[in-house]
Amino acid sequence: MQIVGNPNPLASATPPAPAAHRAVLLVVAAAVFVSNLDLFIANVALPAMNGYFGGSTLASLSWVLNGYAIIFAALLVPAGRLADRVGHRTAFLAGLATFTLASALCALAPGVGWLVAARLIQAAGAALLMPTSLALLLDATEPARRPAAVRAWASLGGIAAGLGPVLGGLLVELDWRWVFLVNLPVGAAALLAGPRVLPAVRGRDAGPLPDLLGAVLLTAAIAALAVGLVKAEAWGWDSARVIGSLLAAALLTCGFLLRSARHPAPVVELPLLRVPTFAAANAAALLFTAAFAGMLLTSVLWCQQVWGYSALRTGFAIAPGPLLVPPVALATGGLLRRLGHGRLAALGTLLFAGGIAWWATAIGTTPGYAAGLLPGMLLTGLGVGLTLPTLIGASAAALPPTRFATGSAVTSMARQIGAVVGVAVVVSVLGSPRSAEASLDAFRRGWATVVAAALLATCAAAVLAVAQRRAAERTTERATD
Repeated sequence: MQIVGNPNPLASATPPAPAAHRAVLLVVAAAVFVSNLDLFIANVALPAMNGYFGGSTLASLSWVLNGYAIIFAALLVPAGRLADRVGHRTAFLAGLATFTLASALCALAPGVGWLVAARLIQAAGAALLMPTSLALLLDATEPARRPAAVRAWASLGGIAAGLGPVLGGLLVELDWRWVFLVNLPVGAAALLAGPRVLPAVRGRDAGPLPDLLGAVLLTAAIAALAVGLVKAEAWGWDSARVIGSLLAAALLTCGFLLRSARHPAPVVELPLLRVPTFAAANAAALLFTAAFAGMLLTSVLWCQQVWGYSALRTGFAIAPGPLLVPPVALATGGLLRRLGHGRLAALGTLLFAGGIAWWATAIGTTPGYAAGLLPGMLLTGLGVGLTLPTLIGASAAALPPTRFATGSAVTSMARQIGAVVGVAVVVSVLGSPRSAEASLDAFRRGWATVVAAALLATCAAAVLAVAQRRAAERTTERATD
């Protein structure tokens, strides 16, 4: 998860009294829940936005999702380091105010361009809000209870994933703008209560400023890649614009890596990527999140655009998969000890791929939820529950406690980049089919692409298993010597 505050958050400040702790928990949980919720309900609202903004295309509306993910990924680490300097409470409240204001701007959007711009501002607020929320929670929790506080904070994402499709469907039934308006009362209440209940831990004065130019280079690189992928179907893969976009993405990535190698406070600390288990876990997380983002988008579009489901019915149709994730994640401790991170993640990615393959073979243009969509949704939910928490845990376990915060931020950033790539590739593969049969062919291509991404994640998880085995052997050899 995105923990970029104190380098060792489990050794944070002395906590306040229990009543104050409950107040902090309530404020933090409310803010984190709505920011996580926005990641999921925006998917459900996409077809309604498409209908409202006449003449818009899926390619243009995909930036409602991708723009958010790009800015969040690029600003996460710099925002966390900036929060270390100015103080967690100050940064949290600034992020929450930005997120809430941007939510209002999203709801007022008169066009797709305005909506995308507001989503970028919203992502900047979330980049400040998310890492400081955990730091504040740990500041307010006694040391013995801090591991449980981390699990509770992380579970908010799973709860949002489970409730998001249904709540999004309910809100879209009123109007798609309610997807963003729902954030306003929660944000306003948290902003009023925050200055009174959140611990005022002073920021660090020492240390270099975060690498904002590096964040700009990373943002431009991911954006150029997404443009090339999203527009490939319309412009042609061999067109100068697509080739130019992909080439620009490569050059900007090189510039970003050079900048990260030389800056004292880079967005990515490159030595972390030389840790084999850390690198493999993050590669698997990026690839698997690409598959997950493609799965979520195709399931929403299929239900609403091909089967003609309402947004609410779509939410209920999708919910069983996400609802499986938290209990599966909590119940796999024994399996993790027997199999290890790599093999358990590989099992999860294979189950996920099996669910998508089921859709590609069993779903037809005639609605058939129980025999078509539901089995695949349950398999994907089981796969996500086994894979994502395992990869996050493997990433954290690969590093010493002093690098836990930075390493966790890199993992979160990798997942956001994966989401951008997944959405962009699926949008390009789907194109603009004009009939039900053409839609079936397009979605089968899209699902085949998602399966391929999941299988690549399986390969990365296998590399992780080998790296962990070798690391354990080296540890045993050192202990023997």
